[in-house]
Amino acid sequence: MADLLALSARIIDEGTTDEPVNRVTQELSEVADGISLVESFSHVVTLATDDGLVCFDTSGARTGAAVVDAIRRWSTEPFRALVYTHGHVDHVGGSGAFLADTDRRGSGRPSVVGHEALLDRLDRYELTNGYNVTINARQFGGARGGVGLGLDRGARFLPDDAARPDVTVDDHHRLEVGDTTVELHHAKGETDDHLWAWLPEHRAICSGDFLIWNFPNAGNPQKVQRFPLEWAEALRDMIAAGPELLLPAHGLPIAGQERIAGVLDDVATALERLVADTLWLMNEGAPLDQIINTVQVDPDLLAKPYLRPLYDEPEFVVRNIWRLYGGWYDGNPSRLKPAPEAVFASEVAALAGGVDVLVERARRLSAEGDHRLACQVIELATQAAPEDREAHGARAEIYDTRRRTESSLMSKGIYGWAARQSREALGDE
Repeated sequence: MADLLALSARIIDEGTTDEPVNRVTQELSEVADGISLVESFSHVVTLATDDGLVCFDTSGARTGAAVVDAIRRWSTEPFRALVYTHGHVDHVGGSGAFLADTDRRGSGRPSVVGHEALLDRLDRYELTNGYNVTINARQFGGARGGVGLGLDRGARFLPDDAARPDVTVDDHHRLEVGDTTVELHHAKGETDDHLWAWLPEHRAICSGDFLIWNFPNAGNPQKVQRFPLEWAEALRDMIAAGPELLLPAHGLPIAGQERIAGVLDDVATALERLVADTLWLMNEGAPLDQIINTVQVDPDLLAKPYLRPLYDEPEFVVRNIWRLYGGWYDGNPSRLKPAPEAVFASEVAALAGGVDVLVERARRLSAEGDHRLACQVIELATQAAPEDREAHGARAEIYDTRRRTESSLMSKGIYGWAARQSREALGDE
């Protein structure tokens, strides 16, 4: 079993990225006296008290049972509280396995603790079940899903046995379990229902997804609003607490007050700079297209092992900042009330001299490395002629190529999905 704190210290101090930092091993490591962490998706941190166990998050539906098994090899004490850092399904979806363990042992149902806005999130998941199944299959590069791509419309995004909170938190909450205190703090960030926990006896913070050992997931193109400035403020509050141990829900735990402060400061600085630069251009009257192609993060920050854009990426965060402060109109009046995409594409194809001209041009652009423009042109071709086999063949090739050139999982997932759409149209899947 790896020494997780030594591993994170080496990676941070040396700036190396020679080992994975987001591991899903289902293995438990004791990272402090009475504190364990199971590396899963997401991690589960467990705090031992004199009156049983407090768990922070429960992982997902597919991994919850393995997490419980790992914890039970460490301690057989009863679960007294399950604390959700936020309501994403990889944090609440495994709760059924924890409650099933409790039922088998007859030890009494633990309290389930979450922010008050988490209840609204779970209700929204019910309202948008099919949409969430589709976008998560697309985001994570899953197998076929969606209209025309084999999605089982009966699939459940939120597991039926996911436990709803029976203790809800507003801005602050003090949880007492035996002789142990857990201080819960609400802050917006990746979600509007996020909590981070301060464990004063251990000088430790359970940070949930405020740190994920990737560029912050503050711009997810398929999901609801994120809050980058409030996210940065939460990180500043964590630094001010002076933690000696940081326990994220994704990525490696970190020890050492100075090291933790340096990491959190880098993440906060990246978010603050994006917000400031985007708002400056918005206040100058710049359209979204100009802002996207102007605002960037310092490459030295992006090279940090805990800030690489391998999941989300700064360009998407800029779009989310625009949406938060400026709405959906992007400054281009032709897109306020545009013609249907297929109608516009047919007009462009006619002007170009036919769909085959667009296909040939898109292939050439892709070969020359202009992947952005190649994707735009081939999309026009398939919109203008949705049954054209040559266009779909080119589209699959171009998006496969684009996927290989991208760094973030979100981009890779969407481009891979597009390629599968065209291969299905050709009967290849």
